[in-house]
Amino acid sequence: MKFSIVTISYNQAQFLEEAILSVLNQEGVDIEYIVVDPGSTDGSREIIERYRDRIARVIFEPDHGPADGLNKGFALATGDVYGFLNSDDVFRPGALAKAARYFERHPHIDVVSAHAHLIDERGALLHRVFSRRFSVYGYLARGLVIIQQSTFCSAAAYRRTDGFNVLNRTCWDGELWVDLAVAGAKFGMAHDFWSAYRVHGNSITGTMVRDGYRDICAEDFDRMRRRLHCRAEVPARIAQLIRIESWLRDPVVLMLRLGDGLIHPNRVL
Repeated sequence: MKFSIVTISYNQAQFLEEAILSVLNQEGVDIEYIVVDPGSTDGSREIIERYRDRIARVIFEPDHGPADGLNKGFALATGDVYGFLNSDDVFRPGALAKAARYFERHPHIDVVSAHAHLIDERGALLHRVFSRRFSVYGYLARGLVIIQQSTFCSAAAYRRTDGFNVLNRTCWDGELWVDLAVAGAKFGMAHDFWSAYRVHGNSITGTMVRDGYRDICAEDFDRMRRRLHCRAEVPARIAQLIRIESWLRDPVVLMLRLGDGLIHPNRVL
């Protein structure tokens, strides 16, 4: 089983090398690593060049944003399983081997998600974040998520979609999950922690409180709902009920979530 992993990189030199090494140091799996950089000026390209002999494809050309960069990367992919890692995030050791074993044991599954650690700029653990059982309605109602960094899909399932929507400016990964589900993909979950994603001043998560982001995100969700002929935005109380139901339907996740209090908030991973 061959994994194609795409990293999109733009002016994240502070974290990029750690992200690259978290891919290259995965053991027990065949990895095709593709890195896309549309024009970094902070030394990121020099870091990429440092590891170029271990990177299958490097794309140094302008693009129209993250979704476009991911499309360019996966257009060159030749693996059996696809995943993508942002340049400020990391895979945990053994993550890809665990994903491979999951697919081998569950051949009817097209997309598998696990959980993740949320970390700060130094790599200190903030808390744990959990994927939920995926459904189109639950996602569009904003009642559930699956963790992008800990999610992998079969190449065959990906090719049944049109890839990432370049019009999506905030949740292009979520729109891909929706398109995969609409195309018939079967989703599974592994109760493990396969990645860490980082919150900092220039990350997407870190900019959620900045002016305009929430409005743009709402516009992206509205567009997805219209495209799929879904009702307008679901009231917040319904989304909350969906979240509660997702915990009750998955007691393993609920127990893991309740165990968060046992983790020291300043533990460095």
